[in-house]
Amino acid sequence: MLEMQFGLRELVDIGLVTFAFYRLILLVKGTRAVSIIYGLILILVIYYLSEEFGLLTLNWLLANFLGSMFLVIIIFFQQDIRRALSELGAGSLWRRRNVSDRLVNEVVYAALNMAKSRTGALIVFERAIPLGDIIARGVEIKAGMSRELLVTIFTPGTPLHDGAVVIRDGQVEAAGCILPLSSGVEHSTKLGTRHRAAIGASEESDAVALVVSEERGVISLAQGGVLSENLNEAQLKDALRNALEK
Repeated sequence: MLEMQFGLRELVDIGLVTFAFYRLILLVKGTRAVSIIYGLILILVIYYLSEEFGLLTLNWLLANFLGSMFLVIIIFFQQDIRRALSELGAGSLWRRRNVSDRLVNEVVYAALNMAKSRTGALIVFERAIPLGDIIARGVEIKAGMSRELLVTIFTPGTPLHDGAVVIRDGQVEAAGCILPLSSGVEHSTKLGTRHRAAIGASEESDAVALVVSEERGVISLAQGGVLSENLNEAQLKDALRNALEK
């Protein structure tokens, strides 16, 4: 039998692999990529069982599928891969963000206020991937965060209420911003423009987008192309903290 030599190099090797998997889990957590990963794991398990029990036809089919898995992963995960590479380039995979309670509280209280009055709103939080192109299409604000400012911006009839607010480094960077709409067919008929824009922004970057529906008066949060709807105060605070600290 081969004896395993375990030293500093092996320890570093295991540590790096463990850290890489940990960051990968954080990266895809709460995104649509999770369900696809579960599906691929299930296929691998079935492939292994088909070999063990001699199911030749099933094994042959799965072997051919797994042979092209690399291409399948690129097709399925193209937006997630692009977002991950952007985060890696920005260095966000190696650090954890600190999010102030004041920022979360001000945004949440403003959102609750607007939901109660059925005032539509769209607030985007810039994370590791810069949103310079989106900010450039809006109106520069560069003001400190406050619930009063957010409510004022989205008050119907004001010049900037139809666009999105972008929050960068804890301050209101711009308002009246135009976001890319989600191209997902499943979103085209079920959701309004604000919700599709929130999902689109979270698909194209690692941004987190908060939406207040003027029709239903409910609050939703988009991250990684996934929309979590009808959040209450506690759920919204937890979701924002978890998303912004990653």
